[in-house]
Amino acid sequence: MNQQPAAESGAKPAYKRILLKLSGEALMGDLGFGISPDVMGFLAKELKGIVDMGVQVALVVGGGNIFRGEGLARAGMDRVTGDQMGMLATVINALAIQDAIERVGLEARVQSAIRINEVCEDFIRRKAIRHLEKGRVLVFAAGTGNPFFTTDSAAALRAIEISADLMLKATKVDGIYTADPKKDPNATRYDELTYDEALDRRLGVMDQTALVLCRDHKIRLRVYDMDRPNALHRIVSGDSSLGTLVRV
Repeated sequence: MNQQPAAESGAKPAYKRILLKLSGEALMGDLGFGISPDVMGFLAKELKGIVDMGVQVALVVGGGNIFRGEGLARAGMDRVTGDQMGMLATVINALAIQDAIERVGLEARVQSAIRINEVCEDFIRRKAIRHLEKGRVLVFAAGTGNPFFTTDSAAALRAIEISADLMLKATKVDGIYTADPKKDPNATRYDELTYDEALDRRLGVMDQTALVLCRDHKIRLRVYDMDRPNALHRIVSGDSSLGTLVRV
């Protein structure tokens, strides 16, 4: 199997293959809309650090920084049309991530759940796994390719399909809390949760479909603060102090 050489630090990764779920909003940074070059540069460097350790990396990206189909559906737009527009927004984000990754010297591929062959590949599971085995960063776009399913559900599905050892959800807070820490100063962070606890308490970690998929297929999930420097490196090295682990 062809993997990137380990980093000079000699750190041995605790996980062979991970899937990182990024919301579209996470790509905005301090902007009110679109894609922040600073965020893209930071993300690419973080990813390079773990690929150089020998970790195989896939990403699923949302499109909320450009378009949210569900929101316009509530305003009267046909929901299927809105969701299809949202899928196209994720393709734009995926291409931007691919470009940022390639600019730090890594190979990357975008695979879309809807056919758009002029700009990226179709999602083919065996081909996706082969890309990962060759050390390429893989960016999955267009969700599941179906309306009414979130990119959280797409991330859970892809993590299962590629047999990821760990799924990561990058957020703006350092884990899962009993309440929104920005609104409730008494909110406390969970170090660890089971999927059943997350479902029963409706903590808003991911949508219910995604949580059930992860639970039923025993995918471990860690929710962490994406703005924290070196967080990815520490997590894939086995540091359990960052974020919140959700397990069966």
